[in-house]
Amino acid sequence: MRTPADNHEPSAHAPARSDQRRLLIVLGVTSAYLLTELVGGYLTGSLALLSDAVHMLTDIAALCLGMLTLWISTRPASSAKTYGYLRAEILGALLNGLFLWLLVVFIWIEAFGRLRSPRPVSGLAVMAIAIVGICVNTFSAWMTSADAPGGQRHGMAMRSVFVHVASDLVGSIGVLASGALNYFTGWMQADPAVSIFIGCLVLYGSWGLVREGVDILMESVPRHIDLDEMRTDLLAVSGTEEVHDLHVWCLTTRQIALSAHAVVAAGADRDRVLADMCHLLQTKFDIHHLTLQLECDNRRPHEPEHF
Repeated sequence: MRTPADNHEPSAHAPARSDQRRLLIVLGVTSAYLLTELVGGYLTGSLALLSDAVHMLTDIAALCLGMLTLWISTRPASSAKTYGYLRAEILGALLNGLFLWLLVVFIWIEAFGRLRSPRPVSGLAVMAIAIVGICVNTFSAWMTSADAPGGQRHGMAMRSVFVHVASDLVGSIGVLASGALNYFTGWMQADPAVSIFIGCLVLYGSWGLVREGVDILMESVPRHIDLDEMRTDLLAVSGTEEVHDLHVWCLTTRQIALSAHAVVAAGADRDRVLADMCHLLQTKFDIHHLTLQLECDNRRPHEPEHF
C-alpha cells in the first residue's frame, strides 16, 4: 500500500536554486583569478602556479557542470522518467571527481620531470599571486560550504565543487610555500615537490565524493541509516508481526526512498499501522518517499530472498 503523496516540489527544488546562485558568484571570482594565475605562471616560470591555474580551469568546468546538472535535476518527472532527473547531479559530481584524478596524473608527470631538471622560478612573484589565491579560494570555499536553506545538507553537485575549491585553497597555500622556499633558500625543486604534494591532497579529498556517488548509483543503503535499527523500530509498531523485503536507497543526497513489506496481525487496524509506520520513518529517519505493502498472510516464502 502506497502512502499518500505530498507535493513538496517547490521546497524540494529551493536548495538546488540556492546552490545555483552560489555557484554563479564563485564562477565569476574564480574566472578572474584564473587569468591572474595563467599570466603570473607564464611570466614567473612556476610549475606550481601553472598547475594551480590548470586546476582552477577544471574548477570552472566543475562549476559549469555543477550548474548544468543542478538545472537538469529540477526538471519535472515524466511518464518515461518517473523520478525525474534527480540523479543528474550525482553523475555530474562523479565526472568532476574523475576529472580531478586525470588532472593529478598530468601534474605528477610534469612535476617528476622537473624534479630531474629544475627550472628557475621567480619566488617573490609566486608568493604575491599565491596570497591573492588564498583570499579568493577562502571566499569560494565559504560560499560553497555555507548551509543550504533550512539547514539542509548540500547536494553532491555543490559538494563536488567544494572539493575542487578546497583543494585549490590547499594548492594556493602550497604555491606560497614553494615560492617562499625558492626565494629564501634557492631550492628550485620546491616547486615540483609542492605540486606532487598538492596532487596527493586532491586525490585524498575527492575519494570520498567519488565513493559516495558510486554508492548512490549502486543504490546502497545510506551510510547514516542503520537497517537493523530501522527494522526493530518498525516491528515495534503495534500490530506488526514481521517486516521483510526492506530496501532503503538514495534518489539524491537530499532524498531517500524506502520500500518494505509488513505482515499485520489479524484484527489490527491496517490504516493505523500504516500511519504509525509512516510517522516513524518521516520523523526519525527523515524518509518521505516510501512504499509500504501491508500483508495479512506472510508471503515471504514466495518472494525473492531479500534483507
